[in-house]
Amino acid sequence: MSQPQNRQFRLAARPVGLPKDSDWEFVTAPATAPQDGELLVAVEYLSLDPAMRGWMNEGKSYVPPVQIGAVMRALGVGRVLESAAEGFAPGDQVSGPLGIQSHATLKASECRKIDISLAPLPVYLNILGMTGMTAYFGLLEVGEPKAGETVVVSGAAGAVGATVGQIAKIKGCHVVGIAGGPDKCRYIVDELGFDAAIDYKAENVGKALKTSCPNGIDVYFDNVGGEILEACLAQINLRARIVICGAISQYNATTAPKGPANYLSLLVNRARMQGMIVFDYADRYHVAAKDMAGWMAAGKLKGREDIVEGLETFPHTLLKLFSGENFGKLVLKV
Repeated sequence: MSQPQNRQFRLAARPVGLPKDSDWEFVTAPATAPQDGELLVAVEYLSLDPAMRGWMNEGKSYVPPVQIGAVMRALGVGRVLESAAEGFAPGDQVSGPLGIQSHATLKASECRKIDISLAPLPVYLNILGMTGMTAYFGLLEVGEPKAGETVVVSGAAGAVGATVGQIAKIKGCHVVGIAGGPDKCRYIVDELGFDAAIDYKAENVGKALKTSCPNGIDVYFDNVGGEILEACLAQINLRARIVICGAISQYNATTAPKGPANYLSLLVNRARMQGMIVFDYADRYHVAAKDMAGWMAAGKLKGREDIVEGLETFPHTLLKLFSGENFGKLVLKV
């Protein structure tokens, strides 16, 4: 049978600062037929994440950089068109590293079947996908929150931050979210149940933390780095835990990343600051998925997807992550 036309974005150059149109090459060519053990998947939704900016850079990281000329790496969900792998059949819905393209040919071992009777496809890129896994393991395994403690999360209206805050509430914590703009702040308090919100665009974060966290900070879940990390370090408690999940304020910097000048607060408070990468917990994703599906069914955990339609919009849609335009989990509908 003739193969469908595959539309894809390839990395054409390593960005300096924000990615620009010339950093991408848009290519159309026949999709590749699956070989033994492979699947051909029609991509339906793609996850756009701040981590993608780091994958474009050359240098040592937790995964190899995307090579020049290669399809841009991305997680996605879609429908199997052709299967050359045992256990998968045409029509199966799957998730996996599909890339920024309309059709992906990849090893079946890289994919997992998903059940759309339990939740719509985009949810498998949010709470029931890597985003949810990051929040779950980052907070519970690294942050180790205890009932009654104060948890602060930055990027709180984003996909990971919103889930972190809700899980912290489920665990009995006082939760303060840092977000940009009154709409996002209202959302995390009124809809997600955070105890307080700080608008970093309109408030002095350090002063607002003193008001919102009268007993100090026990767990800080950091998605942004920079000045907000500094402000939180200034108010941590004895044996506090700081989870370094991301540093979106630094990703497009053209100079060396700025580290916290007041890192000695960790020494004084005998606190711990630890990075986390979700792939380290892959053997227990099923545990997190079961817990979060149960919380969703009970109405304790909500997600929000910001869906933009059209694969061709990718270069500009990606930039929404770095301007704060996205509201919830940014998803590209192919």
